[in-house]
Amino acid sequence: MTTYEGTDELEGARIVRSSLRGATVRFSDVSGVVMRGVDVGGLDIDSNDLFFGTLLVNGVDVVPLVDAELDRLFPGRELQKAQTPEGLREGWVAVQAAWAQTVETTPAELRDAHVEDEWSLAQTLRHLVLATDAWLRGGILRVEQPFHEVGLLFTGAERMGVDTSPFRVDEPSFAEVLQVRAERQQMVTDFLDGATPELLAEERADPWGGDGWRPTVGDCVRVVLEEEWAHLRYVRRDLALLADRSDRSDRSDRSDRPA
Repeated sequence: MTTYEGTDELEGARIVRSSLRGATVRFSDVSGVVMRGVDVGGLDIDSNDLFFGTLLVNGVDVVPLVDAELDRLFPGRELQKAQTPEGLREGWVAVQAAWAQTVETTPAELRDAHVEDEWSLAQTLRHLVLATDAWLRGGILRVEQPFHEVGLLFTGAERMGVDTSPFRVDEPSFAEVLQVRAERQQMVTDFLDGATPELLAEERADPWGGDGWRPTVGDCVRVVLEEEWAHLRYVRRDLALLADRSDRSDRSDRSDRPA
């Protein structure tokens, strides 16, 4: 299988009467791609940036439809856009309840299991520790070194010049991950309990060093909520796939046994 990585040689290409069946495109720019007369059975698109643009299917922008359906599937998700302290508090309660259910119902053998090229439940919780540290402790509270060592950086962080020295190389235990995660969740709860409209309107710097955006405190909280809902969706998607694979494997094993 040919791999194209870090290249722009396909930019502006015309692909005619060719097969891309089974191809995988990850962390790449496909904005403005035009597809006409194509077979799309089983086409699977996953983009958290989907909601910042348009996606036309047969002339219909499906982004608002996808957004509305995700709000239906994940009650409380719509509050990730809340502008008031009350709305953000309610949204935080909703997403934490959804996460608690997912963690509690995941079998121990699936906590570290993962779908190809995706994070496990344990790794996702570590990344959410990082997200809280970046946007609450770093962005809002302006702690100089905000990161806990169990946090898990996003893909490509090293190439962006992010300092990786605060983070552990070895895998922490699931119990340790849960403990640090609970501490970070409580930090957000405590912060939101005292949040006011005036505080949410205060300006902050981008914790990742970008100089093109000056988020407000409210923006930083909304990023935390977006991270929580997006990664909950990823984890539930992957856990369902892993459980289905396990069930099929069990059925296959039983069918191979002599009667």
